Amino acid sequence: MRILKIFRETISDGPGFRYSIYFSGCSHACPGCHNEESWNPDNGEVMDSKYFKKITDEINGNKMLSGITISGGDPFYDSEEFLDFLVRLRKETGDIDIWCYTGYTIEQLLLDKVKKECLKYINTLVDGRFIQELHSEELSFRGSKNQRIINVKEYIKDNNIEF
Repeated sequence: MRILKIFRETISDGPGFRYSIYFSGCSHACPGCHNEESWNPDNGEVMDSKYFKKITDEINGNKMLSGITISGGDPFYDSEEFLDFLVRLRKETGDIDIWCYTGYTIEQLLLDKVKKECLKYINTLVDGRFIQELHSEELSFRGSKNQRIINVKEYIKDNNIEF
């Protein structure tokens, strides 16, 4: 996995102060995407164990953070590596709030065993491709009207989804 950029304190990617991690790699190629450089999975820095420790040390060392936001690209681009990242992230940061942005819908994620497993570690999912014709500046924390902000645990409970 490669990380394109990190924002150590941002208010744009979810509620409160967030630590935002942008991964490289996306196959959706949405027209009008605000982050086209993230499509190429070879962009950015390789996240090795030393880089991962730096990230978790920064997160754990900042008591002002409300949570972590994971974006890209699409974090589910390489879902097996993403799952490994999420498991380790949870282990190192505890129950901190995790938001994740993806071009997939939650229904699509639930059809894939590994992608579905990733949902166990995410509190809030912002799902759906960016659609330029549905873009609105009035939306909070999403780019187009088709995208949903989903409380993952409630969605799973309300839809009787088993893991």
